[in-house]
Amino acid sequence: MPPIGRFQVMAVLQAARAFVLGMPLYLAKSWGLNRAIFYAAAKRGFKRVKLPPRPITSVEELRRRPIEKRKNIQYLGDEAAYVTEVEGKIYFTIGGKAQTEEDFKRQIESKFGAIFDKIWQEALAIVKDFEPEILLSQREFFNKVYKPLRDILAEKWSEMVKSSKIE
Repeated sequence: MPPIGRFQVMAVLQAARAFVLGMPLYLAKSWGLNRAIFYAAAKRGFKRVKLPPRPITSVEELRRRPIEKRKNIQYLGDEAAYVTEVEGKIYFTIGGKAQTEEDFKRQIESKFGAIFDKIWQEALAIVKDFEPEILLSQREFFNKVYKPLRDILAEKWSEMVKSSKIE
């Protein structure tokens, strides 16, 4: 089994997306892990909790305010996730568990070892190549960024991890 799978690719690309759209790094990593868990659960057929849609009237308004917090929900573009406060910091949560930067480090960064910074820079470059409208849309991001690249990046990043251990 390759060391890097679709779960890690989703987490890194989603974190890069959130960071590029203006989330602080710790919260972007929380978002990335949260979305990877969410999509993995969706693939297994969990009953989706319906979050209220973001009351946005236009793409221009989304571009001006890509991130919005309301009560226990935070939006990134047109996508929403629950948030909670842990030791004075806001984190995304799924299934009653907050996804912290330590969780991201343990579940995602550790799979890349010493080359995570290189992977992170590549993910940022990939995400920055897409129009903001694509990054602001849950469906567009999934279909135009993640889906076409997921297997290519899983294979490429797995090879990079393998090579870094040989050197």
